[in-house]
Amino acid sequence: MQLIGSCHCGAVRLELPSAPETATNCNCSLCRRLNGLWAYYEFGTVRITGHPEHTEAYVQGDRTLQTLRCRSCGCITHWEPLPPVAGARHGVNLRNFDPALVAAVRVRHFDGADSWTFLD
Repeated sequence: MQLIGSCHCGAVRLELPSAPETATNCNCSLCRRLNGLWAYYEFGTVRITGHPEHTEAYVQGDRTLQTLRCRSCGCITHWEPLPPVAGARHGVNLRNFDPALVAAVRVRHFDGADSWTFLD
């Protein structure tokens, strides 16, 4: 299975170290607007080309992570922990990958808007 994805224009490319077993679909105020489908990896294990030269960051709330998008096409590619420390959790937006990869992953629904629990 192809573990390489990219934003729409291809300026930012992501290579996963392994296929995810699960992904998270969150309904918090940000994720529901982004329509992100998040797979989590240890920070530093996902190879990202085109970052930071082709990305812009958005930092909100408690400032513990930054959400990154391509400067050219606007696709949300991933989020990184703040500060960016090796070993911390890192989220990759699976919507930038082949639909076959997404179809092979169990999607969990997280209630980030209210209860902060998984709904499944």
